[in-house]
Amino acid sequence: MITAKTLTYYLSEHPSIINFRWSHTQSWGSTWSFLFTSITLYLALSILLHLLLALLIRRGRPVSLGPIPALHSLSMSVISATIFAGILLSTASEIRETRWFWRRSKTTPLQWLLCFPLGTRPSGRVFFWSYIFYLSRFIHMWRTFFTILRRRKLVFFQLFYNSILTLTSFLWLEYSQSFQVLVILFTTLVYSVVYGYRFWTGIGLPRACFPLVINCQMVLLGCNLVCHIGVLLLHFMKNGGCNGIGAWVFNCVLNAAILLLFLKFYVQIHLEKRKFCLIATKGEDNVKLKDY
Repeated sequence: MITAKTLTYYLSEHPSIINFRWSHTQSWGSTWSFLFTSITLYLALSILLHLLLALLIRRGRPVSLGPIPALHSLSMSVISATIFAGILLSTASEIRETRWFWRRSKTTPLQWLLCFPLGTRPSGRVFFWSYIFYLSRFIHMWRTFFTILRRRKLVFFQLFYNSILTLTSFLWLEYSQSFQVLVILFTTLVYSVVYGYRFWTGIGLPRACFPLVINCQMVLLGCNLVCHIGVLLLHFMKNGGCNGIGAWVFNCVLNAAILLLFLKFYVQIHLEKRKFCLIATKGEDNVKLKDY
């Protein structure tokens, strides 16, 4: 039986975690050329797959993928839960080991989570799990191909969201950007629930009576917005400001675009649901009048 001590060791105290350092020569996928090549390839393959299906397969006929999407959801749920546990334990260790230094600079753990001190380097426990989160984005991208094959539909928001989150994950490591710990904690917690639910429904079990995935995404975006406000306040209140603030500003612009697109999608879903309910209600009324 795996004990809590063993889990803590492998998730936060292992030498490869403690001695991690983000490096263009030692870390796989850490160069700008790799980042832009992979995102471009992802977009090109998605569009190409969509066009090929439109030309070769009869319209409206989905491609059967069997248990592959369900297995992908299960793996993403496990990966997200592992990253969440790892970065949570690593954060606790970092706070415990550097508390003596924070007392001298009058910094609280919450302030550190939102605002890294100037000169912070992308090394150690927290950045190891940030790197694993960055790599998991490439596994996450496979869901786009499943969507195209099953629904025969190319969703612009999905392409944009995956590309932007991969880019921002890279920026977190490249510039030791502040507040990334909280974002990873929120994101992996939500993903472990969302992908667990997708696996649940993927194997034929009953769905929830409300749009769970969309509501979880709304909660995640709301938490990110609150964190962004906290970083902005601390940057002007704290002497010297927060580390990686330039990358943070760029991240803010991208997150604002995602938020606007998602709000538009969210409102669209609710309007369509309301329209469907009105049509269904009118249909029932007509049936009652005929019966009468």
